[in-house]
Amino acid sequence: MIERIIELPDPTATLMLGMELGKSLPAGSVLLLTGELGSGKTTLVQGLARGLEIGDAIVSPTFTIINEYFGGRLPLYHLDLYRLTTAEVDELQLEGYWSGIETQLGIVAIEWAERLDYLPTHFTRLELTYDRVDGRVAKLYRFENI
Repeated sequence: MIERIIELPDPTATLMLGMELGKSLPAGSVLLLTGELGSGKTTLVQGLARGLEIGDAIVSPTFTIINEYFGGRLPLYHLDLYRLTTAEVDELQLEGYWSGIETQLGIVAIEWAERLDYLPTHFTRLELTYDRVDGRVAKLYRFENI
């Protein structure tokens, strides 16, 4: 069920949505980001980092898979699964990022999250779409797997 639909007429609006989330999300939050290339996933994570008061430059971890950022209100774990198959993603055992067992709890933002075969217990999915006429739109869904 869609909780919110947010119109994002330009990249600044996408950045601002990320900042709003970064200021309000609690430790342990997981954002599953889906959308085509150019839909604003990395821009949203850049805003998320600003909202978390992380001063590092945020770039997509397309080749490194995972970037970890510390020094803000909470750690930010930025994952990009674009170049991986579902089987390769399974081998990474990413649940350590949202369980707090292997890392300090923070915010986990996963680009190309549709490649995840297993999901956290609680998560927010942001589906980003882009239309040349209407701009970007974010559909926000919150889930609890029980």
